[in-house]
Amino acid sequence: MNLRSRLGTRKFYRRVLGIAIPMMMQNGLTNFVNTLDNLMIGSVGTTSISGVAIANQLVFIYYLLIFGATAGVGIFTAQFFGNSDEEGVRNTFRFKVAANLFLAVLSIVIYAFFCPVLISQFLQGEGSPEDAANTLQIGVDYMRIILISLIPIGLSSAYSGTLRDTGYTKVPMVAAFAAISVNLVGNALLIYGLFGLPRLGANGAAIATVISRFVELSVLAIYTRAHSGTHTFIRGAFRHFMIPRSLCSQFILKALPLMANETLWSVGITVQNQCYSYRSLDAVAAINIETTIYNLFSVAFVAMGEAIGIIVGQQLGAGKIEEGKDTAVKMRDFTVFLGAVFGLLLIAVSPLFPRMYNTTDAVKHMATVFIIIVGIYMPLMAYTHASYFIIRAGGNTFITFLFDSCFVWVIAVPLAYCLSRYTALNVHLLMICVMGTESIKCIIGGLMVRSGMWAKNIVK
Repeated sequence: MNLRSRLGTRKFYRRVLGIAIPMMMQNGLTNFVNTLDNLMIGSVGTTSISGVAIANQLVFIYYLLIFGATAGVGIFTAQFFGNSDEEGVRNTFRFKVAANLFLAVLSIVIYAFFCPVLISQFLQGEGSPEDAANTLQIGVDYMRIILISLIPIGLSSAYSGTLRDTGYTKVPMVAAFAAISVNLVGNALLIYGLFGLPRLGANGAAIATVISRFVELSVLAIYTRAHSGTHTFIRGAFRHFMIPRSLCSQFILKALPLMANETLWSVGITVQNQCYSYRSLDAVAAINIETTIYNLFSVAFVAMGEAIGIIVGQQLGAGKIEEGKDTAVKMRDFTVFLGAVFGLLLIAVSPLFPRMYNTTDAVKHMATVFIIIVGIYMPLMAYTHASYFIIRAGGNTFITFLFDSCFVWVIAVPLAYCLSRYTALNVHLLMICVMGTESIKCIIGGLMVRSGMWAKNIVK
């Protein structure tokens, strides 16, 4: 395939960006507010940054578990929609609601009992015992408040996931904007205790987050019900909450590998971060600063991955296999281009962003180097991210499991563990070595996509 054939038409890119831009805006707004949230907490001190960062790292596992359940069934949603099967879309929505509620309750029980033990695993590096104890208490208090938000997060994912899979990406963006507006105002009021309200610090941020999640769910549910003529999947969705057994088994078979993948992958990333923190407690705060700005700059290629799943999935569901293959390659190349552009921007701001935190010079320097490293590797991460969504679009969830989480646990995690425990490498070189494994993943992803084995219609 020559260069010209790998470039799409203006109409092609208008369609791609029409779906991707609302998701970029939603993710960008969310991460921008998360950045402000992080900066507000960071102004309180290093222990607050670290405590909240560790708690959010654990909640991140839940987010990805929900994402895996929603996305696994979302493969069917996109293909049912491409095949004009209204009842099929409705059944996928029902399954998402039931699965996400189950996962939310299970996660609340686990975190409620074990969060002190889990958080303490990140506090074993060199540093003051007093700081470690204070960080642990802040993290536990924050986590116990944030657990209230897990159920509305699960239900919101069911609504927004179904709307996105059917091509309506603007509605989740509006709901997210409403939520982050509430979150931002709540943070300012409750973290600092403005207008006579109590000064709650990190706990104030948690309360604001919980309120914002209920606002997001309310907007999604009310809008979808009010526009049932357009979003017909909501008609009778709760009146007869039954899913055909044959479909339910198919959903489970596709969702379980993705749920396992997202869970194992997120736990793997958490273990990698724990390996970095093994060198020093400063690494916990530095990684949080790096992750905050990285999440803000990665919205473009992250949204492109979801757009690949939607567009290619609908083409495969309509039986347009060759068109789906061609679209996938063009969208992957565009995703890598965006990754390179935003990677350069990330490197450019690397000396500036850490200065906005009320923390030590050592933490600021460490965070700056971390940001430069992820900026360099961002095009590779964009390539593997796009490859993951291409493979997933055809329902190959077991292959994506091998490609994603198995790679992390077989290669990245053992490397991080061994280098952190048995070598004298500093934490910066440790991160460079671990992230360097992304190049191996690019080769594997490229070969998988080129094979075409992923391009299947699973709803005919």
